[in-house]
Amino acid sequence: MTTYFGAIADDFTGATDLAGLLARSGVRVSLRIGVPQEPPADTAPLEIIALKCRTAPVGEAVAETQTALDWLRKAGAERFFWKYCSTFDSTPQGNIGPVAEALMKALGTKQTIYCPAFPENGRSIFMGNLFVGEQPLAESPMKDHPLTPMRDSNLLRLLAPQVTSPVGLANRHSVAKGAAALRDRLALLRSEGVAHVVVDAVANDDLFLIAEACHDMTLLTGGSAIAMPLPEIWLKQGLLARHETGRDHRFENGPAIVLSGSCSAMTNRQVTAFLSEPRPSLKLDPLELAENGHEAALDWLLRQDLATTPIIYATAAPDAVRAAQEKLGTERAGALVEETLAACAAKARDLGVRRFVIAGGETSGAVTKSLGISRLDVGAEIAPGVPWCFARTGNHDVAITLKSGNFGSEDFFAKALTVLDT
Repeated sequence: MTTYFGAIADDFTGATDLAGLLARSGVRVSLRIGVPQEPPADTAPLEIIALKCRTAPVGEAVAETQTALDWLRKAGAERFFWKYCSTFDSTPQGNIGPVAEALMKALGTKQTIYCPAFPENGRSIFMGNLFVGEQPLAESPMKDHPLTPMRDSNLLRLLAPQVTSPVGLANRHSVAKGAAALRDRLALLRSEGVAHVVVDAVANDDLFLIAEACHDMTLLTGGSAIAMPLPEIWLKQGLLARHETGRDHRFENGPAIVLSGSCSAMTNRQVTAFLSEPRPSLKLDPLELAENGHEAALDWLLRQDLATTPIIYATAAPDAVRAAQEKLGTERAGALVEETLAACAAKARDLGVRRFVIAGGETSGAVTKSLGISRLDVGAEIAPGVPWCFARTGNHDVAITLKSGNFGSEDFFAKALTVLDT
């Protein structure tokens, strides 16, 4: 079956998040790391292209997503999705709004929706305001994000400076009245020239209502959860078919490694929990890396018993992150960590590691690039929005999971390996 749905994600963990939720439908999902250089071939009904453009310059992000859109259209896609984080991570300049407008223009559509809600992971939208658990976004740990600190919880205020057309709201009352009422609300806003519509969602049932109302829109935007109900709708319409589970899910026996670059509050807790059991661990210091490079980390890895599942991490509290950024600059501090973890991933593979647990969007991008992974087939979820994926690297079949910083429970790292072994 040719591709029907094409998604573009602004980072790698977000792409696997989306892939895991779509794969619940039983429809084959293929995840591409970057825009493929070759023309579409052996495509899945649900294709996702993972980019690393969340904090890229606006022009660069727009150009890269346009290239991804062109590839997906050549693959046959008729419906499209612009996926960003469920915490609406963005700078005041973009890239959520500028990319959405560029995609709308290319597809000739006059309106799209914005819905980063993910109730299973505690992300909800009420009256246009985004909540992380019970906290407004601007009061959550996201206020201290090292690259995209979120200091406002209102999505309309966040989005308006990024776009050139009017922004509006389909609030909780519109959604609660059902799909027909939501369609009417969107039509009214469209008649008033409102191109960008934030849609409230506080529970999973809301996502299904929104999907029912919007499944025939050419372009949707949001977090992964709003796309989750779409395959079931299209299956009922005969536009998709399920595939045999597990046909692409193979990997070689071998040890595992955890590589964590995320400094989110949840990843900090996950690292602490993983270290509660005796195991080899190495904490990376950006200041030391700046002075001495990453050879010491590679030498450390060579000396470890890989059967014990070592962890290499740069995860730290916000104050420590800021201190390193002040001395090195935000970009260089992050790049040093990413380059080191990427080098460690390649060395681990060469030493026989065949299972990789990666935490952090930037880290995931660096690691997959270092491993030369260009395509992932999607398997079972470890936690909502975090699946195991399967790929080929260095003539080896491996399993890899790419975890967004704030996703998963405190025991995520240990749980990931248990899920894969069952």
